Amino acid sequence: MHDLSLKSLLALLALVVAIPVAAATREEQRVADAADVLDQFLRIPEKTIPPSLLARAYAVAVIPDVIKAGFVLGARRGKGIIVVRQDDNSWSNPAFVTLTAGSVGWQAGVESADVILVFKTRKGVSDIENGKLTLGGGASVAAGPVGRAAAAATDLAFEAEVLSYSRSRGLFAGVSLEGSGVTMDRDANVRFYGATNMSPERIFASSPNIAPDIANTFVQILTAQTRRLPTTPGMQSGTSVAPAATAEDQAEVRTFGMPDPEE
Repeated sequence: MHDLSLKSLLALLALVVAIPVAAATREEQRVADAADVLDQFLRIPEKTIPPSLLARAYAVAVIPDVIKAGFVLGARRGKGIIVVRQDDNSWSNPAFVTLTAGSVGWQAGVESADVILVFKTRKGVSDIENGKLTLGGGASVAAGPVGRAAAAATDLAFEAEVLSYSRSRGLFAGVSLEGSGVTMDRDANVRFYGATNMSPERIFASSPNIAPDIANTFVQILTAQTRRLPTTPGMQSGTSVAPAATAEDQAEVRTFGMPDPEE
């Protein structure tokens, strides 16, 4: 009898512990995975995305676990999220996106990788909102530099509208995603926000209060990395040093990039 009561208690305890895990939806888990990937990318100063680049980015997309699929031609596919910078320099609620990449040009032998895309202007994001962005087609893309002091030495890379980063097997590096497609996952947006009229435009413009708490965790990680540097909602053309930068950062804080075509 005693053994039966103990087994019943253990079973009940296991059920209680499992409830929070089961309560997380697929979309909440996607946001949590993206937050974890972003946090790990930003923890290693020598291999991280340059803070000056993030401070001037218009948007950031994080796609965890882009996996290989297919036996003949081969392709890679992953699901993640994207946030955009608001006029007050805060980050928006996340919208859900899907990345589909061909195997050509990908890191040899890698079965899966975490990918981060840094958008320098709103043009590429507008293409995603309107249907699909083809990297290298609708927006130029290049492997992004890594490390705090990388910006000054890689001016050519900054001609691209989108800079890409990947992590596989513990290695952090830029990766070429030429020809990859980024689309909006509208069904995931509806499930996450609980409204059928949740367009990307409305998600980006809405108050953070409409999103589950896990969305705030992702935004806080990104905000903590960029808070100390001056920011603008999208990069501007030119190469001037931002006046509010510290002496340590002046060599790397630059306003590179292209203005939006419609401006």
